[in-house]
Amino acid sequence: MIVVTGATGNIGRPLTQALAAAGQQVTAVSRHTAAMPDGVRHVAADLAEPAGLKPALAGAKALFLLLSGDLHAAGASPADIIGQAAASGVRRVVLLSTLGVVTRPFGPTRIAMRALEDTLRESGLEWAILRPGGFASNALWWAESVRAQQVVAAPFGDVGVPIIDPADIAEVAAACLLEDRHAGGVYELTGPEVITPRQQAAAIAGALGSPVRFHELTRDEARTAMAQSMPAELADDTLDILGSPSPAELRVSPDVQRVLGRAPRPFAEWAARNVAAFR
Repeated sequence: MIVVTGATGNIGRPLTQALAAAGQQVTAVSRHTAAMPDGVRHVAADLAEPAGLKPALAGAKALFLLLSGDLHAAGASPADIIGQAAASGVRRVVLLSTLGVVTRPFGPTRIAMRALEDTLRESGLEWAILRPGGFASNALWWAESVRAQQVVAAPFGDVGVPIIDPADIAEVAAACLLEDRHAGGVYELTGPEVITPRQQAAAIAGALGSPVRFHELTRDEARTAMAQSMPAELADDTLDILGSPSPAELRVSPDVQRVLGRAPRPFAEWAARNVAAFR
């Protein structure tokens, strides 16, 4: 059995579907009850309380660990999840980390994630670590304004990074969970090309078959909007990356190709697959 945390999200959902389609027994973990593919067991648990994972981990051979905000919750001890997995008999853990542990290693969240990577390496378990950059699904932030006004509003309109389709992350995660050859692998995951917000707006327009106007926000305007849904420090950190990506953050990684034997999907494909969100 394979346990998937964050099972209702942009990565966890397609990963759960892929594993179930491959004939694997899957336990999907999320905070709240949710519809799952046929044959998939669901367990509601809060990763900020690792002891609550015990029922989900019983009988599991592998774990996909996606912590999201749980890593930063007050009193959270994500290293305890790895200990709980080992105690439950899990043999393999695939950790979703972030490219930022390499490109911007001194931010508090990246320090915490790098410490978790080190805990996993020292756990005695088989492991693989995935380090994606920006997600194509972040474009869903624009869905409401596209539906209402046919507008994408974003800062740094002509500064791009090689964002990745979460479905590609899910496929790489499935390979790492199922194939022994990925044990000890650390994979940097990007899309196939650098793409700017203005170009993303054009791709969304192409998927819709109707015009979408791009409106460039100032950094202060973007920070004000982002601070409504995330800590101001994280908003500033994100804007630093979006406005002035480093050479490492602009690099198109070969790792999706290495694992899956094909190139990563372009943003236009993600937009076409998710066009209903923008209508």
